[in-house]
Amino acid sequence: MIALRRRRGLWSWQARYSPYLFIAPFVLLFSIFTIYPVIRSLILSFYRSAGPRESEFVGLLNYSFLVRDSQFHLAIVNTCIYTTLFLALQIPLGLGLAMLLNSPRVRFRNLFRFAFFSTHLVGQVFVAVMFYLLLSPRQGLVNQAIGAIFPWIGSDIYWRSNPNLAMPAMVIASLWISVGYAMIYFLAALQSVDHELYDAAHVDGAGRWSRFWHITLPGIRPVMIFVLLVGTIGAMQLFELPYVFFDPPSGPGMRALTIVMYLYQQGFETGNIGYAAAIGWVLAAIIFFVSMAQLRITGATKDL
Repeated sequence: MIALRRRRGLWSWQARYSPYLFIAPFVLLFSIFTIYPVIRSLILSFYRSAGPRESEFVGLLNYSFLVRDSQFHLAIVNTCIYTTLFLALQIPLGLGLAMLLNSPRVRFRNLFRFAFFSTHLVGQVFVAVMFYLLLSPRQGLVNQAIGAIFPWIGSDIYWRSNPNLAMPAMVIASLWISVGYAMIYFLAALQSVDHELYDAAHVDGAGRWSRFWHITLPGIRPVMIFVLLVGTIGAMQLFELPYVFFDPPSGPGMRALTIVMYLYQQGFETGNIGYAAAIGWVLAAIIFFVSMAQLRITGATKDL
């Protein structure tokens, strides 16, 4: 009888506490590597640091200095310009490739799909090194192609030292790595659209543009919003590509200085970790409000 009670008590204990034991490793790792760094960075943003062991509490002084920091303002402008150009090209190119490779008339569609998506499998450092060679003056393949097609321009184009070409170079390299990523999502969305709607619209005499505007776009709208949000968040966190591609990393005329790059310079080169933490939290706030504005403009909040 006593053994039976012990066994029942053990089973009762297991049924009550075993779920907590199963999730304990995740909660522990999440707390150590996510919750603690977030809280710690928020605390550091209220300190002025001259290294990891020398800090002074300054309250909101770091945030007030951000308002007057001209370099931070330049980083915001560069990041916004890059994000706008990147999204304005990535979404149409990704959608266009998806519609092209969704057509049954295209042969070897699976091969082309893999080829375009495979560029997303490499890192930005690899892409920066590759475009460092492709965009090199005279010897670069891109410059040679431009010189062959447009002889009056020539192949002596200095992408890395011309302030007017620094931003286009970053956008081109970023599109190479990300258009295939957007294409895969759009391709899945296009395949989920009911084909009976196209047949009915064709019977009613609707043209290609009318079918695209009234059937395709509404059908892929949730995926387009997702690609827009993910692209915005990724673009506003740009760092590795310009840091490796340009020398100095901020680019000619500071045209490649992004918010995350400025954060890195303040935190790891200057040693002012507190100011870098404040930059990080301001960036998080910017991404949050921009994302909320995009959700509101696109009408995604009405579906929630």
